[in-house]
Amino acid sequence: MKLKHLENVSTVKLDSNKCTGCGICIEVCPHSVFSTNEKKAKIEDRDSCMECGACAKNCPAAAVSVKKGVGCAIAVINGIMNGTEPDCDCSGGASSCCG
Repeated sequence: MKLKHLENVSTVKLDSNKCTGCGICIEVCPHSVFSTNEKKAKIEDRDSCMECGACAKNCPAAAVSVKKGVGCAIAVINGIMNGTEPDCDCSGGASSCCG
């Protein structure tokens, strides 16, 4: 089962005119939000975005933007409700993408 966050609230945006097709967004995204289409990135699954900011922070062309918040917030809420630590599946830890 793929982790989904709140529907239709993600702020992730991709400017395909700026995209160079380097694929870094695909590599750093812990939820496979991006894919490639005709040598450019495209947003494949917007609702899986946890808004950690890894894609925007690592895009050398500044083609990706995202306002951090909603996705990580839902991970915190789920952690509280389940009595566990927040888990937004940020495998590199907060300093690598959510920081």
